[in-house]
Amino acid sequence: MKKIKVFSVLALVLAVPIFIAADHVDAPGVAGSSADIADYFAFEPTPGSDHTVFIVDVQSNVLPSLTYGAFDEDVLVEINIDLDGDLVEDQVIQAIPRDGIMYFFGPFNPSSTGLSSQVAFENALGSVEISGTTAITTTTSNGVSLFAGPRQDAFYFDFNRFNEVIAPSPSDNSGFNVPGTDTFDGSNTLSIALEVPNALLGSPSAQNVIGVPVYKTWVTTNRKQ
Repeated sequence: MKKIKVFSVLALVLAVPIFIAADHVDAPGVAGSSADIADYFAFEPTPGSDHTVFIVDVQSNVLPSLTYGAFDEDVLVEINIDLDGDLVEDQVIQAIPRDGIMYFFGPFNPSSTGLSSQVAFENALGSVEISGTTAITTTTSNGVSLFAGPRQDAFYFDFNRFNEVIAPSPSDNSGFNVPGTDTFDGSNTLSIALEVPNALLGSPSAQNVIGVPVYKTWVTTNRKQ
């Protein structure tokens, strides 16, 4: 077993259907690396589906040419799922790259929780070739769909106009432009995506504001020590 300790953690409670959390450019220790969590999505692929989709975007500002950066083989991504409302992970899904392949493990009930983890080799889920310009997906024998590779950055934000509006002495106080200019258009992130049957995850204990059962879930990145 390879010991993995946390390098950077982003913890967010999500609801299903979709809740989006965006966090581009973290602390200097993770910024610009695949330990930097940019976005995390969890949602039903269709209303009332018995599957859940999880998408983790890491390393913002990957160039459209796909030549900048790659998944770091020393970074383990963990999707954590709380089933009983105590905000402690009851199920974990792991993803880690090796030689152009993304390997997935879980879902499994971890023997320990918190800020250190081990790669759960005994809970192998499946693997997929890391995509380049053409998307590659695979589906495991138990119905889990897998993907890893660069994708268009989902973050839409007029960053230049934002800086103009919040400047100490803005020359133009008219507010934001409609429509604005997407500063991140043409940039990519590195994405890890899974569609998982809920039967493999367990029953959610929470409900969203419209009464739909949801999973409480967050993602962490962990660097090998």
